[in-house]
Amino acid sequence: MNHAEFLTACRDLLGRDHVLTERADTGTYLTDQRKRYVGNALAVLRPADAVQTAALVRLCIAHGVPMVPQGGNTGLAGGATPDTSGHQVVISLRRLDRIRQVDADNLTLTAEAGCLLANVQAAAAAAERLFPLSLAAEGSCTIGGNLATNAGGTAVLRYGNARELCLGLEVVTPQGELWDGLRGLRKDNTGYDLRDLFIGAEGTLGLITAATLKLFAQPAARMTALAALDSPAEALALLNLAQRMAGPLLTGFELMSDFCMQLVAQVFTSLRYPFSQPYAQSVLLELSDNESEAHARDLLERVLNAAIERGIVRDAIVASSLAQSNALWHLRESIPLAQSATGLNIKHDIAVPVSQVPAFIAATDPIVQRIAPGARMVTFGHLGDGNLHYNVMAPDGVDPAAFLKQYQTPVTAAVHDSVHAHRGTISAEHGLGQFKRDASAHYKSPVEIALMRALKSAFDPLGLMNPGKVLPD
Repeated sequence: MNHAEFLTACRDLLGRDHVLTERADTGTYLTDQRKRYVGNALAVLRPADAVQTAALVRLCIAHGVPMVPQGGNTGLAGGATPDTSGHQVVISLRRLDRIRQVDADNLTLTAEAGCLLANVQAAAAAAERLFPLSLAAEGSCTIGGNLATNAGGTAVLRYGNARELCLGLEVVTPQGELWDGLRGLRKDNTGYDLRDLFIGAEGTLGLITAATLKLFAQPAARMTALAALDSPAEALALLNLAQRMAGPLLTGFELMSDFCMQLVAQVFTSLRYPFSQPYAQSVLLELSDNESEAHARDLLERVLNAAIERGIVRDAIVASSLAQSNALWHLRESIPLAQSATGLNIKHDIAVPVSQVPAFIAATDPIVQRIAPGARMVTFGHLGDGNLHYNVMAPDGVDPAAFLKQYQTPVTAAVHDSVHAHRGTISAEHGLGQFKRDASAHYKSPVEIALMRALKSAFDPLGLMNPGKVLPD
């Protein structure tokens, strides 16, 4: 491969300003969000639109250059980071940032892959519609990355994850062809569902350049409450009760252990623990109501009163204003920030069947303690869809980096074994990237791995699309 010839062709195609080769310019593209991986790239290439992206892919094919697609670079599994060889290029899709269409009557919005999630939400709101995907990184993550990792977030319980929110895609194939699948249809039974193959594939089967997304009616009111409970089993009982009484109005249901709440209060002293005494678990639940705020409040209060009468909930607070609702959500959203502020820790993004969440926690906590005595469990997440961030911190007074070095491998193996025993998955919403690709292969059957390899080979026979990700070498 003639690097100079390739880079010259890239500059002719994209313009000199959009072919970055100096480390001062490329550095932020080469390190993942958690700074777990630092790669090296021949160049960072920034196409302006889908047609230019397709031409760029053809150019990479002609020169045998492996491609690593990247959106907002907010991923947590190293899926958008190049390797250290210096032979790969990063294709940044951030310049593809147009909202192409909002069809309010069809409840759809078509956005390019580089659109920030927050901007898609705002475009929907401007049309008096709702795009419900909501993540902590929504001000910096992009729609292309959300779809490539099949992102989840806090509203999966009602609206589904990114896959369920997408009706159609525009994709540059590994052959450099542009597939226009931007159909705003709820029903289309005309063959294989190509859309679903690209969603969650982390750029290993093609480059998503645009998507047609589902919109919803804006709710008339959102009502939030925080409930105190004694155990995850009670939290599951509350979930069942809330689903029975509120049905599809139940939008969010977040579980947080007492230590999570203590950690947030320790790091962010302005965030006050809202109850008069500590409780083993807290649940943040939210209803979205299309009738009125009064109706939502009455329903939420009835759910909580019923739970208290049955001995499920020990105490509860219903937000009396938008500011108080935001404050309750801020407690939940500050948990990852509090973890980061206290140093490195062992993180797991896992999911088990909702019914198995209490059993998983009860079985796995003692296993972790036997391996790493005194470890502190930071357990929180989206109980409504079975997704837990099951994280392990060093004991008080122990150096976090030393703890991570000594215990990450055995603790992670034990947690993953327990997840597998409970019929779960080791990656719920963060993807596999390069961080979990080998571990995932360990828990998948040979049949499943063979099918995945067959897909990869059929779509990308040259192996140039985000190599080293999702599937082991």
